[in-house]
Amino acid sequence: MKRRRICVLTGGLSAEREVSLDSGRNVADALRSLGHDVHSIDPGPDLLALVGDLQASRPDAVFNALHGRFGEDGSIQGILDWMGIPYTHSGVRASATAMDKEAARAVFAAAGLPIATGLCLTPAALEPADPLPAPYVVKPLNEGSSVGVEIIRAGSNRRAAVAQGWTFGTHMLVEEYIPGRELTVGVLHDRALTVTDITPTGSGPAFYDYQAKYAAGGSCHELPARIHPEAFAQARDLALAAHRALGCRGASRTDFRYDDTAGADLPGRLVILETNTQPGMTPTSLLPEQAAACGMDYATLCQWMIDQATCRT
Repeated sequence: MKRRRICVLTGGLSAEREVSLDSGRNVADALRSLGHDVHSIDPGPDLLALVGDLQASRPDAVFNALHGRFGEDGSIQGILDWMGIPYTHSGVRASATAMDKEAARAVFAAAGLPIATGLCLTPAALEPADPLPAPYVVKPLNEGSSVGVEIIRAGSNRRAAVAQGWTFGTHMLVEEYIPGRELTVGVLHDRALTVTDITPTGSGPAFYDYQAKYAAGGSCHELPARIHPEAFAQARDLALAAHRALGCRGASRTDFRYDDTAGADLPGRLVILETNTQPGMTPTSLLPEQAAACGMDYATLCQWMIDQATCRT
């Protein structure tokens, strides 16, 4: 294996900064263990400083371990394309589209993939009346890791408070609440991995929120998921179809709600929630866990991502 000079981008400016720092530390350690020359950069608001750091570092490739806005929405990808530096994960168009939940829903719908009933509206429009029958879910359009997600249940009186306290931009996505389970499927290029069934185990909300994702013991991951065989196969097919519809490259992970309330003998209803173009690489993250279950250890996964690094122009 050729020794390479690799820059790991980690931290950044988004609400997922701490997760990105954790991902970046793990990635850097793994790549160093393989003999690579690794340098980490924590991008701040000064783009000229970032460009200068990258020019000084002169990497053969960038491992993009940033999560959320700026790192996952096409912004950093555009800078790296402009500089001609190969980087991991998806390019500008796929990253920007996947990060914008309204745009991603349009792509999924055009491709015939299943999505929840929903609409985009302003906080002011949400405040006076329910836009959908309760329960329903309110989400930021361009945050990841379940940041800002709220479930409005019948009789909860939470709607007005959520609208008045909204800090995630001028619009929000409102979708029907799908009962059942949370599933996820990782994709590496043209290969869907396995299906993970995720159950929050903490004392917080009964869905896969930020705490459940990243706190030790915050959730239980069962893989392969014990679900109807037809649903298992469909989830893998849909994850690969979503990856392709968005134009993703390298690794992605697609999250689903799976309504199995009609009984275990029926395949149930699968609905795509979102596709993550920068899946987490922390010790509790789902993609490395799935890769390991399929025979690829953490360091090998990091090396695979570096091997896929390219400019997307």
